[in-house]
Amino acid sequence: MNQDQVLQRLKDGNARFVANNLNGELADDSRRSELVSGQAPWAIVLSCADSRVVPELAFDTGLGELFVLRVAGNIANTDTIASIEYAVAHLGTGVIVVMGHESCGAVGAALAGGDNGYNLNHLLAQIEPAKAQAGSDDVNVVVKKNAELSAKDLVDRSDIIKNAVDGGKLKIVSAFYNLGSGQVDFL
Repeated sequence: MNQDQVLQRLKDGNARFVANNLNGELADDSRRSELVSGQAPWAIVLSCADSRVVPELAFDTGLGELFVLRVAGNIANTDTIASIEYAVAHLGTGVIVVMGHESCGAVGAALAGGDNGYNLNHLLAQIEPAKAQAGSDDVNVVVKKNAELSAKDLVDRSDIIKNAVDGGKLKIVSAFYNLGSGQVDFL
């Protein structure tokens, strides 16, 4: 599949999810057996760790189709970037979706400020650029800006990703998941 076909497949899968019409394919013992020898995911999704946001379900995909990374605030940190580099360089995956979601708690915590302890403060500091650039204190506006900036960080902080984008082998898009409807809006 080319990049446009991959994005369309994600949109079609999301439409099935929203309509409560999941196909549930590629999730049985036969599929598991097919994947023992390797994987070839056709999309990478960098998403929040929020338990309400499950990319494999939101896009109605099966085993081996998505390479999913989940971290609070869907931030592009060293570990998520390295994992994405692996999928780009070694698996040949050609589309990345950076997906924020409605009412993100990590973004809300960044907006609230305060001392959340060493580790959480470190994570929330990575959301500060979105907070500063969003021009709003509305959590969902900042979530969308954060997804956009995380997508930009992937290119800015990785030669592997930048070279793949520049060579036309990789496309990066940001998205917003609506909790109530399950609808994914591509930004």
